[in-house]
Amino acid sequence: MPDQLVIKKIKGGVCAPRGFHANAVSAGIKNPDDPRLDLALIYSQHPCNAAGTFTTNRIKAAPVKVSQAYLKADAVQAIVANSGNANACTGVKGVGDARQTAKLVAKELGLRQRQVAVCSTGVIGLPMPMVRIEPKISELVTGLDSQKGDDVARAIMTSDTCKKEIAISVKIGGHRVRIGACAKGAGMICPSMATMLCFITTDAKITPVCLQKAVHEAVDNSFNRITIDGDMSTNDTVIALANGQSNTGSIKRNTRECRQFRKALQHVMLEMAQSLVRDGERVTKFVTVEVKGARTYLDAQKAAEAVANSALVKSSWNGNDPNWGRIIHAIGYSRAMVREELVDIHINGKAACLGGLQAKTPMDTLRNIVAKDSFTITINLHLGKADYEVYTSDLSPEYIDFNRSEYAYWKQARKDGLL
Repeated sequence: MPDQLVIKKIKGGVCAPRGFHANAVSAGIKNPDDPRLDLALIYSQHPCNAAGTFTTNRIKAAPVKVSQAYLKADAVQAIVANSGNANACTGVKGVGDARQTAKLVAKELGLRQRQVAVCSTGVIGLPMPMVRIEPKISELVTGLDSQKGDDVARAIMTSDTCKKEIAISVKIGGHRVRIGACAKGAGMICPSMATMLCFITTDAKITPVCLQKAVHEAVDNSFNRITIDGDMSTNDTVIALANGQSNTGSIKRNTRECRQFRKALQHVMLEMAQSLVRDGERVTKFVTVEVKGARTYLDAQKAAEAVANSALVKSSWNGNDPNWGRIIHAIGYSRAMVREELVDIHINGKAACLGGLQAKTPMDTLRNIVAKDSFTITINLHLGKADYEVYTSDLSPEYIDFNRSEYAYWKQARKDGLL
């Protein structure tokens, strides 16, 4: 009997699950004169099982190093996160600042230091302005509330143009379970993982092994399937906290309940991942690239990611140009097993290329499809049964203009005496 799962969207973001509180304040991390929220806290009133995944970049930010260690060593019960400064490439001092932030939050909450994960996002290479962060910790903790999930989603934004959050309610094992999440990310988006932070809360009672497996599987099918510009950050982090406050029995591996939870979690993460692409820095299109008929899963992945990351392909989409020649050339250099005379390419179901040759579909028909803000590129290699799907965007002149300089942030750091 297939697992039936009815997913209902609810309000509240990371505060939707029972027992979770949150808050966000303005610390002026990037600019002391900017009143925007930039320091956030998520806290469970009850002990949690925790799981996470982190950037595969060999250059890892200080908070990544600290949080990875904390997740291995203790039961994380809170997450403190900031925007405006990545605390990356900041040496021993950066690690000390991350630990100090966790220590101060833990003291206010009555937790052990290792029960507080630390996350940062923003400019790389600048020391953290701890002189502005430390005085805000008490306010951050005392303002915790069950209605402030929205504030956390806004506080972790950097170049994002809108907050990204979701909360759902599902029945697992006959009992109601809630999952909430918020995420940030708009640029430096590339698989393994995308440049992003994502925090997930749930009141499911789930074993640590089952939770970690569910998180890894969901990340592989969501955040590892998106790309905007092919760059990977130093700070990518996904952390999930499960406090067990629902009435479910313990969800264990290889059970129907575990499969249902994984399905629900994947729904949440995929929606968050797709929202990152839709809000990519100055992008105008959301494009699904699906490869079918590959000889192996790895071949399908290689071909899909080559097309999704190609600057030439993405530029043509920005110009409303259904240039399948650029698509097939990217497939050819992807290192996937390919036979030119077998490749078919469709755009929203309309043939652009059949058997490696121009199809008979009128070019105006294809152009009208690519002019839309969302469409699907389907590539069939006709060599096997493996498939793979990636979510990507176009590449615009405005993206280049937006990313030309971060000089102003360095000027402020010098003014603060950090450089």
